[in-house]
Amino acid sequence: MTAATTGPVTGPLVVLDADSTLIREEAIELLAEAAGSLEQVAEVTERAMRGELDFAASLRERVATLAGLDASVFASVRERMTPTPGVVELIDAVHAAGGRVGVVSGGFHELLDPLAERLGLDFCRANRLELDGGVLTGRVDGAIVDADAKAAALREWADASGIPLHRTAAIGDGANDLRMLGAAALGVAFCAKPIVRAQADVAIDTPDLGQVLPLLGLRG
Repeated sequence: MTAATTGPVTGPLVVLDADSTLIREEAIELLAEAAGSLEQVAEVTERAMRGELDFAASLRERVATLAGLDASVFASVRERMTPTPGVVELIDAVHAAGGRVGVVSGGFHELLDPLAERLGLDFCRANRLELDGGVLTGRVDGAIVDADAKAAALREWADASGIPLHRTAAIGDGANDLRMLGAAALGVAFCAKPIVRAQADVAIDTPDLGQVLPLLGLRG
C-alpha cells in the first residue's frame, strides 16, 4: 500500500505497530487458535515481545504451527480483529493536519491489508504467509519484517512523504518496536512491555490511541 493522502504533506508522520497497538489482538494467536496451537504460540509471542527471543526465529517457530490451515481462515480471523479505541480519531486528526499514518507489522498482509484500507492508512507493511494450493505451508514468504525493517519503514515513508524525522512519531508495545521508536522523534510505548516502557519517550497505559493526539499537538 502506498500513500493515499492527496495534497501537500504539512503534518506529521505517525507509524503504528499492528498487534496490540492498531488492533487489540495478537493476530497470529487468532490463527494459532484455528490451528490448535494457541498455547504454544501465545507463550512464544509473550517471550518475543519481552525481548527474550530473537523475533525472526520466534516468528518462524510460530508460523510453523500453522501448516495445513486453509487460506479461508483469513476471513474468519479478520472478523475477530478489533481496532483499538481512538484509532479513527488519531488517523483523522493526522490527516486533517496534513500528515500521514502508516502501520508496519510483524504480522501478516493477508490479515492487515483490508483493515488498513478501511481505516484509510497511507502505508502498510507486514509479512506474508506462504501458500501452496490454498493451504498454509508453515513458512513466511519473503524477508521477515523485524525490528530493523520497522525502523527502515519509518525512515522510508518519511522520505517518500517529504516529512523530516523531527516530525515523526512511532507507537508500539513490544521489543520488536524499539528500533522504530528510537528512529522517530517521538517514541510512544502503548500498553507496552516493561522493556519498551523503559526506553520510550513517553508511555500510555490506557488502550486509547486518541491519547496520542496531545503529544502531537493536535488536541489540547
